[in-house]
Amino acid sequence: MAHPSFQLKRAKNDQYYFTLTAKNGQVIAQSEMYNSKDAAENGIASVKTNAPQADIDDQSAAA
Repeated sequence: MAHPSFQLKRAKNDQYYFTLTAKNGQVIAQSEMYNSKDAAENGIASVKTNAPQADIDDQSAAA
């Protein structure tokens, strides 16, 4: 795989979801379930648009 990619998939319950895969083929993100393919495609578009602007919420510190 030459670059990261989105894979649009259909679950056993007929809902749609997508994964984001890194160059090495490892899944680095998975979406929620969507009732339609169009909704899942909109989710992919949203990630493409909004991820570069996403803040980092570091919750790794001990409570």
